Amino acid sequence: MITLNTNYTLTWDWDQSSVGSDPVTFTVQYTGNHQLKKKTPRWSTACRETTGRSCDLTGFNLHYLGLYMLRVQANVNGSHSVWEYKQFCPDKEAAIGPPSKVQIFAAVAALHIVITDPQTSSNSSMREHLKLSFQILYWEHSEDGKVSNLKTFVTESNMPTLSNLTPWTQYCVRVQSRYEYYNKTSSFTPPQCIQTEGVVPWWKIFLYFLSSLLLCFLVLLVFLYGGHQCFQFCKATLFPGEKLPSPLKHHEVDYPCLLVSDSELDLCDPVIICAESAILENNVDPAADSAGPPVGLGQDSSGRHSRQNSSSSGDSGVYSAGGNSGAVQHNMASTFPDVKRHFDSEQLKMLSMKSDFKVCPVVPDEGVVDMEV
Repeated sequence: MITLNTNYTLTWDWDQSSVGSDPVTFTVQYTGNHQLKKKTPRWSTACRETTGRSCDLTGFNLHYLGLYMLRVQANVNGSHSVWEYKQFCPDKEAAIGPPSKVQIFAAVAALHIVITDPQTSSNSSMREHLKLSFQILYWEHSEDGKVSNLKTFVTESNMPTLSNLTPWTQYCVRVQSRYEYYNKTSSFTPPQCIQTEGVVPWWKIFLYFLSSLLLCFLVLLVFLYGGHQCFQFCKATLFPGEKLPSPLKHHEVDYPCLLVSDSELDLCDPVIICAESAILENNVDPAADSAGPPVGLGQDSSGRHSRQNSSSSGDSGVYSAGGNSGAVQHNMASTFPDVKRHFDSEQLKMLSMKSDFKVCPVVPDEGVVDMEV
């Protein structure tokens, strides 16, 4: 029998020379040992007319604590050999396998081990059929590969702890399954090595704290710098500070500045730009200024012309002096000599400026005159 946990395979030998070149087949049957006490035991066929030299009995769910009788018969050209018998008890004869999985976790001067039980053919734990225990083999692993301080530890727990180990030392561990009742043992698992931990010194903790603080500061600094650069880029793109195109910016100093601030306006005299016709009116023949007012118009002592009521005309109104600007200016000059002198001086200042614009002085309010028609 070739067995491992609940996997069972029956094998046999056959001498082919006894039958020559004729083909040979085999039949395998099994029954419980208690069936043999009956006159006609009930046999179950596991393999019929097979040409191989083995028969797998795993799928027939033989009870692990049961006792079975197995038999094999050879068949050649319709002839049958006698049965060969073998008794099989899984609990006593079946081998057990090593743990299906072993995990090791380091601790302070200790190792925590998690052991997974061997599995049956149906992926269940072998603890359902027998009382398992584990033998743990561990030792210090040196750099030159030598084994030192080899120790063993037997436990039934699936999560044992190896304590009283040397801190900051590498240990290797192997685990073996055991069944004490029939003294069955499995093979060891492959070695797994891990370093134990120890108490961390205070200076390392302080160094880790400073390193993490510096890292956080650098990350924050990069984040702020990147945000500032993005803000400046968006501001320059959406709200540019330079309004003039680049060709105008290059020759910006060659052009006069026509728009000034309010503070600069306070330093300048007011300038009124007039049409060319106003300048022509200002340069009228002086003889026209000396001419008297038209017939029917008289000048009173206040500089206002009064209109005489006439029975032939019922029209009355207020007229500006736009049509007789020369005479009105002469009368204004005689009435307000200081005003005339002031505006004449302003006119001379404006004409003396080297400018392309033609200007005229501000004509003061001449008032409203009454004219008689």
